[in-house]
Amino acid sequence: MNKNIKNIAIFFLMLVLLLGIFSFFDASNKKTTEISVAKLVSQINADQVKNITVVGSKLDITLKDDTVATTRKEANEPLSDMLKNYGVSSEKIAAIDITVKDESGEGAWWMTLLPYLLPLVIIIAVVWFMMRQVQGVNNRAMSFGQSGAKMATQNNKVTFGDVAGAYEAKEDLKEIVDFLRNPQKFIDVGAKIPRGVLLLGAPGTGKTLLARAVAGEAKVPFFHISGSEFVEMFVGVGASRVRDLFKKAKKASPCLIFIDEIDAVGRQRGAGLGGSHDEREQTLNQILVEMDGFDNQTNIIVIAATNRPDVLDPALLRPGRFDRQVVIDLPDIKDREEILKIHAKNKPLDADSNLKIVAQRTPGFSGADLANLLNEAAIVAAKRNEKKIKGQDVLDAIERVLLGRERKSHILSDKEKKITAYHEAGHALISHVLPHSDPVHKVSIISRGRAAGYTINLPDEEKKMTSYSDFIDNMAVLLGGFAAEKIFFDEVTTGASSDLKKVTQMARQMVTQYGMDSKLGPRTFGEKEEMIFLGKEIHERRDYSEKTAEVIDEEISNYIKTALKTAETTIRDHKDKMEKIVAYLIEKETIEKEEFEAIMA
Repeated sequence: MNKNIKNIAIFFLMLVLLLGIFSFFDASNKKTTEISVAKLVSQINADQVKNITVVGSKLDITLKDDTVATTRKEANEPLSDMLKNYGVSSEKIAAIDITVKDESGEGAWWMTLLPYLLPLVIIIAVVWFMMRQVQGVNNRAMSFGQSGAKMATQNNKVTFGDVAGAYEAKEDLKEIVDFLRNPQKFIDVGAKIPRGVLLLGAPGTGKTLLARAVAGEAKVPFFHISGSEFVEMFVGVGASRVRDLFKKAKKASPCLIFIDEIDAVGRQRGAGLGGSHDEREQTLNQILVEMDGFDNQTNIIVIAATNRPDVLDPALLRPGRFDRQVVIDLPDIKDREEILKIHAKNKPLDADSNLKIVAQRTPGFSGADLANLLNEAAIVAAKRNEKKIKGQDVLDAIERVLLGRERKSHILSDKEKKITAYHEAGHALISHVLPHSDPVHKVSIISRGRAAGYTINLPDEEKKMTSYSDFIDNMAVLLGGFAAEKIFFDEVTTGASSDLKKVTQMARQMVTQYGMDSKLGPRTFGEKEEMIFLGKEIHERRDYSEKTAEVIDEEISNYIKTALKTAETTIRDHKDKMEKIVAYLIEKETIEKEEFEAIMA
């Protein structure tokens, strides 16, 4: 892009220069007029002539009104003799400033060659411009197989201190830093540091940030590239780029190579149908060969990141390649608070902004989600013309991230508002009554995103596992809105479609994945096989009979029916509380945690 802009600027400058030359000669021709000798004599006698410049036989005349004219005389006759022959007195001749110059012939030379020279210059300029373009294409063609990896050295200021949480991951990576700083210590005792480190974690958990922190701590060059940058439509280009990358890395040794989203080229081989799959497999083969080519004296560490370890080729994960796997989990409440403090450093928070409360209300958020949350809070504060980010701005941002923007234009009718109030009250009531469900933090019938209303349930403590009782109670909570509509209106609406989808998925997981069904026993059913077509997974291998499939469907339906019965029973037993919640919602539209607990007390 920069080269194209430069070429266009040069061409434009040449065009302006040529136009200037044309305008100069054109302007010169317009200002100079040719007169006769008799008229010159009359002008001298009338005292109109200011000066005369003699160049050979040519006379350049400037009148007192600055008008320029020209005439000619005989070549061998002096100007004064010519004027005296025409009767001009000596006093008139003396009053004129006469300058005599040698005739060089430059003007005639330029005027003669200019019509031929200018087209030639234009043709040469056009040919030169086209050759520059062709040369640029040739250079790009020659560099087609070169790696596009970018190297960060002096600008890499990220260290482990800039990474909040992920303590176990940082401990594992400190060994890599120690090896890059002092490799001889390991070599002397015959130790082989892992050549490849695979960072596993959900999107946004900080895999790239940790890789930069390793390079920052070790103070070594850092090559970073995405897995998709290797793959091209031409077979062999990806493998060539891999070779070029490792060649550059060996020159900068000791160094780090970071390959982000390695699953773009590291998928299991043998599933390709030709074309780009052949190119991807050749690129993967070249990565495996280059990693095998390392020796103990080559201080290069390859760090790769992915959130799909299940699709990687087994050859990538064997000892000698990516044999060390570092798992980066989603942050817990303590880690979330530390991450929020880091992202809040350059944001003016008000005194009522309690980041601990924000961390409690954001379970399941990754580091990237938390950074986006504070950015949304800053946007909310700016829209309200506030100088600092208040606590309410952050809480509003949480709902905006989770559910979407508040839809002020979506006004519910009185009937829809009443149905939504009973629907959300059903969720909230059952969530409060059942012992294994999460506490209610907020209930609202204000539309956000695609939801007409919402109920926010947040756990009191972090959970790593979900029990059978948790599943049963949560399914009843999900069906609370459906049950409330059925009980109070004798019919159901489309508002429960999302709840039904979630509860069906939960029941299927209990039966087919977690072995929680007493009739089918402790085993799994169905095994997904990766087969990508147009970007979607379309195949699942069934390892059970049709008879078992019928039993699975029956058990899923039984779990859903049991959860619905629990929800209906709970609502009927606490109808008075339901009416209080609904009345408060219709009046205030929103119930916070403290207000809800006061109603249920």
